Amino acid sequence: MALAMIEAAEADGRLTAGGSVVEYTGGSTGVSLALVCAVKGYPLNIVTSDAFAREKLEHMKVLGAKLQILRSTDGQMTEQLTRGMIEGARVIADNPGTFWTDQLNNKDQLSAYHKMAEEIWTQADGHIDCFIQSVGTAGSLRGNSEGLRRHNASTKIVAVEPAESAVLSGGQPGGHKIDGVGAGFVVPLWHDQLADQIEAVSTAEAVEMTKRLAREEGLFAGTSTGGNVVAALRVAEELAANSTIVTVMCDTGMKYLSKL
Repeated sequence: MALAMIEAAEADGRLTAGGSVVEYTGGSTGVSLALVCAVKGYPLNIVTSDAFAREKLEHMKVLGAKLQILRSTDGQMTEQLTRGMIEGARVIADNPGTFWTDQLNNKDQLSAYHKMAEEIWTQADGHIDCFIQSVGTAGSLRGNSEGLRRHNASTKIVAVEPAESAVLSGGQPGGHKIDGVGAGFVVPLWHDQLADQIEAVSTAEAVEMTKRLAREEGLFAGTSTGGNVVAALRVAEELAANSTIVTVMCDTGMKYLSKL
């Protein structure tokens, strides 16, 4: 998705030789942008926070990104923090020659997730009853659901959000510690017809499942992955026998060691 956003901007002239890139991020998009910008030679400014895993911040710096780190309240992701990061990126984007990827609003990323959906469809031999994904920007859930529903319109789509900030479910915004998801408001790429079901998973549930995946399955991922699997197991109890449920391991757990 980082490559898709950068190459779309190159194609239509929003990003030109000698230009720079800016984004607000919890770190996963930032690491991907840092990799792409390093290879393509664009300076990258990242607005992020100490709420996110230290390993991701260090990874972005090693890849050459310049970081502006906002202070959080007790390491929690909140609506106020998200909006502060957005504003920080907006200020930097006012500099001439700067391209703001603006992932919460950027639909160019969807083409990358359409390709991901094709990979999933192929690997599952066309047998997918349900797709489950946590919502950060909603780009992954939206792009994958669009791609999968082109093959089978009845594919069930389930969104996952933090229980402490279950705004998609109509709840109030609050603080949580699941990296990269739960912005604290309804994100622009979300729409009410996107998901058939929304599952709210607490930080504690997500962390515990992250540890279980590592200890019982040898699969070491981050906390949003833990949330995805908690939701997948819930949904598995509702679906018919032999149903195929797909969810996503969003990131390596090596980037979350300081938070587990």
